[in-house]
Amino acid sequence: MKLGILPLGRPTFDVPFAEKNLSAMLTALEAAGAKVLGPRTLLFDAEATEAAIADLKRQEIDFLLLLQVTFTDASLTVAAANAFDLPMAIWAIPEPRIGGRLRLNSFCGLNLASHALGLSGRKFSWLYADPADDIAGELADLLSGKRVVGQLEGTIAATTSEAAEEVVRKTAGKRIARLGEHPVGFDTCAYDKANLKALAGVEVEELNLDTLFDAGKIADADDVEELRRTVDAEGLEDVDQTELDRSLRLKIALDGIRKDGRFDAFAIRCWPETFTEYGGAVCGPVSLMGEARVPCACEADVYGALTQLVLQEASGEAVFLTDLVDIDTSDDTSVVWHCGQAPLSMLAEGEKPLATIHTNRKMPLLYEFPLKPGRVTFMRISQAHGKPKMILAGGDMLDRPKSFTGTSGVVRFDTSADQVLTRVMDSGLEHHMALAYGEHRPLLKEVAAAMGLPVLEL
Repeated sequence: MKLGILPLGRPTFDVPFAEKNLSAMLTALEAAGAKVLGPRTLLFDAEATEAAIADLKRQEIDFLLLLQVTFTDASLTVAAANAFDLPMAIWAIPEPRIGGRLRLNSFCGLNLASHALGLSGRKFSWLYADPADDIAGELADLLSGKRVVGQLEGTIAATTSEAAEEVVRKTAGKRIARLGEHPVGFDTCAYDKANLKALAGVEVEELNLDTLFDAGKIADADDVEELRRTVDAEGLEDVDQTELDRSLRLKIALDGIRKDGRFDAFAIRCWPETFTEYGGAVCGPVSLMGEARVPCACEADVYGALTQLVLQEASGEAVFLTDLVDIDTSDDTSVVWHCGQAPLSMLAEGEKPLATIHTNRKMPLLYEFPLKPGRVTFMRISQAHGKPKMILAGGDMLDRPKSFTGTSGVVRFDTSADQVLTRVMDSGLEHHMALAYGEHRPLLKEVAAAMGLPVLEL
């Protein structure tokens, strides 16, 4: 077999660690007996990746393998898929849960890729495995096309209820402010305003990201100082104080925009411009807004904001829009994480929130703490495979130390970790799911029926 590889990465992650893992992946592929063609170094940008694609086309490869060494968006994955009418696979890798930064975030890249490829009906094989483990059998299956992604669809519940109808009525008429456009390659965050209005009766107003930045810059200094005094976090004095001030101003700005526009939720393009153009993180302010029952979705994820509104209404609890970043089948657990924006009511007992900086962009304010143990419900109003549906999961958040910096929790889903991993891939699920504490799936299934949405359970 002439195996063409594209090793994908981003320089904002731990490049030396990524290179070490890439070396191990190449060693495993060579041991599998394939003739490996293509670059042996990480491809960090479109120019390098497009050049590598052109080179592989000239070599007339038999099989295309994308090495998802770190997180990347799906744009180059889709470009590669479109360039070759060949069997294709993606190999992503876990990383140790040792409490430090999320050094690779490889699974999230696979998650984005599976959703984007699912929208176009492009079949691919996949593997999520450590190259240092004994994976010869799994790798052989991958390269022989035996691990092809499936396509799961849901079913509509037969009945609804007055409580579910009330959730739908209360959600209708809500207003979401979208601040900035979603990043390129984040097909998971794309939306159609008319379709969303028809589905849920929710309005979206599209605002420029400068609306947020300009409001932050003119925020009243006394209001900012008062907010600072109420921030419950250790180490507030240890972060850059100018950047902290800018970050807190974004909370004041969001409050003002919400009041002026009568908004109930936000979908915010949180990076890179909040760091590169404005100079402070919006993650901490998002945590504070969520605690105040004004959900905010990262990466301008409008359906993520809608998901939070529905789950918040159904649960009566604060919600957290999170990434699934690791699944460990040997431990039968998974890790949910986001940079540092979980509502403070999700703080584990006996822990104190730490004021910290964004691991990639190095600016405050973010919170760092492990999520408290307890029963949890996950939900996403999804557009997977181009068909609206509600995706649900239930599980127990465990009493475990934090896996990574930011806000994260170790969850044991009701179904096995192996099944969750497969069903995430086969469902084409977006990379954001909302979680709330408590068991809310029975009501949410009825809500889905009232909205005309099929339900798919992980």
